[in-house]
Amino acid sequence: MTSPVWPAPAKLNLFLHITGRRPDGYHELQTVFQFLDHGDRLTFEVLRDGAVRRANPVAGVAAGEDLVLRAAVLLQQHSGCALGCSVQVDKHLPLGGGLGGGSSDAATALVALNRLWRLELPDDTLAQLGLTLGADVPVFVRGFAAWAEGIGERLSPVSPPEPWYLVVTPDCAVNTREMYDAPDLPRATPRIAWEDFVAGRAHNDFEPVVRKRYPPVAAALDWAARFGRARLSGSGASVFVDFAGREGAERARAALPPDWRGFVARGLNRSPLCAL
Repeated sequence: MTSPVWPAPAKLNLFLHITGRRPDGYHELQTVFQFLDHGDRLTFEVLRDGAVRRANPVAGVAAGEDLVLRAAVLLQQHSGCALGCSVQVDKHLPLGGGLGGGSSDAATALVALNRLWRLELPDDTLAQLGLTLGADVPVFVRGFAAWAEGIGERLSPVSPPEPWYLVVTPDCAVNTREMYDAPDLPRATPRIAWEDFVAGRAHNDFEPVVRKRYPPVAAALDWAARFGRARLSGSGASVFVDFAGREGAERARAALPPDWRGFVARGLNRSPLCAL
């Protein structure tokens, strides 16, 4: 049996504060996650022999590091399911872009295979499994825009505006682990409330650190600031700026330097994955 196409949408961090560091090395944070109507697309074929394999290679991702395959095996092991799958990933999100591509792919695998293998596990279980793969996976499983705390797993639904965004990725990939380990990363930003975010009293703690180490990201932030408030998503490399309508975002995209990638997408407070 071959599945329909399952979306794995991008996310943006509308702000990101690092509020502390736990004894186990993980960082405490506050952020708002919002989805985009743009992302990767996954297709699954259910296999009766229990094998889990890729139908196509994913550039830059070894099979042993593929979060989609790891998610499938994790779900098999948790449920005792004897079925397997072959998965094809139509990749649109850049690696190291701060848009959650790998985490979104893993979440889509958990949600899709839970349905295709007829496991009927609740979202709470899928989110807990996903957390072992990455801190961003639970928000993609649950599928609602969220105010996030802890390491990103404590989620409360929110409804920020859903503007059009121009998302720009310069020709570089940011190493997230290196950014979290950076000695100059702020780690004691005071906690804020939703009202502070709405009033514009929020930022991304990674931005000055990434600016210093990745000149192409600094250039992208400066370029995007011509059109509005330019922000870094996650630890980068992607930056974004919002527009009231699609037309303005498309005009800005048409002015992109030739060696930068960019796309226009609508912000979504419900993931397109929820529609299937």
